[in-house]
Amino acid sequence: MNFLHQTILAQNIDLTSLPNPTTDEGRLRVILTIVFSVTGSIALLVITIAGLRYVLSHGDPGLIAQSKNAIIYALIGLLLSIFALAIVTFVIGRVA
Repeated sequence: MNFLHQTILAQNIDLTSLPNPTTDEGRLRVILTIVFSVTGSIALLVITIAGLRYVLSHGDPGLIAQSKNAIIYALIGLLLSIFALAIVTFVIGRVA
């Protein structure tokens, strides 16, 4: 890549959309993004483990019920986390 291409690419990057961690709003946004990312990752991990338990239950009704409940609760938690992130992002955007 030559200098002209690098200059053109550098000019097209919009740094205003990135959170600024030096402000209180930026810190809050970064912290909440990390918290909601971890929450979503844990929910996906629970869904994966419950799905594996469901497959390995060998038709045992008790294990199947536990696995289905775990998947349902993890999906509800994942949806709540997504909605909470959307609400917090909206509120932070309105305050700023």
